Amino acid sequence: MAEPGDHDDLDDQIGFASAAALAGRTREPVAPAASEPQPLPAWAVETPVFATAAPASPVRKAFGRADARPVALPEGAVGLFAIYVLILFAVPTFGVSALLALASVMTRRPPEQDLAASHFIYQKRTLLTAAGAAVLGVLLIVINLGVFVLFTMAVWVMVRGAVGVFRLKAGQPILKPLGWWI
Repeated sequence: MAEPGDHDDLDDQIGFASAAALAGRTREPVAPAASEPQPLPAWAVETPVFATAAPASPVRKAFGRADARPVALPEGAVGLFAIYVLILFAVPTFGVSALLALASVMTRRPPEQDLAASHFIYQKRTLLTAAGAAVLGVLLIVINLGVFVLFTMAVWVMVRGAVGVFRLKAGQPILKPLGWWI
């Protein structure tokens, strides 16, 4: 005769319900065996961190500033960031957001501050050049060079957009806003 707790499934040990248990078979709950607590394995023991271990060194952030002071953004920074967002979304939207950004840049007055003006010129140059390259790429598809031109233009636009965002966020002007590269 089977004793309570003797059964062919180990539901009580693994925490799952078997078909036999779901069919309505009853069983006696098994009490856990009383034992002394086991020591934790080495990987589960925390290593204490002492406050006097090493002096703190200034942390340099990637693509940012070393100090923690906030950067004073120029007047109209929200509009500049919005144009950069439209530039960065140019590739996933197949140029629709770039057309919106180009329309916005062409109808706006240039800002008066030097920092904002350098970003504005950089954005305008990026969008006008990208529009020209897109037209050229579409025309060159006939002789199988268009895909290369469009791919190169897409990478160029993404890199210029990302660099512009990082420099604006850091409060830095674009050094050569009329240049072809960053």
